[in-house]
Amino acid sequence: MAMDTVHNYYERLVFNEIKEHYADKINDENTLADMACIALNRIAPRYIRYDIDMSFYMSTDEHIEVENRVSKAVRKAYKKIKKADNIIE
Repeated sequence: MAMDTVHNYYERLVFNEIKEHYADKINDENTLADMACIALNRIAPRYIRYDIDMSFYMSTDEHIEVENRVSKAVRKAYKKIKKADNIIE
């Protein structure tokens, strides 16, 4: 079904940010999933069918803004999880 291709553009970006920068700090998959939910709830969703549709038409400044938005949301989600679970670095 064509509707199966619809997704939030930020999901993949948030998941990648968590995998690259936080997966080594938190070993629990459920906690990482909670962190993703918290981060995604901080960013207004952008529903698209294909990532290329979004990426292709954004300027360099828009790409940087998106990266910053995702990084900030994930960082805040990590702090919230860390505080709630008393994670020690």
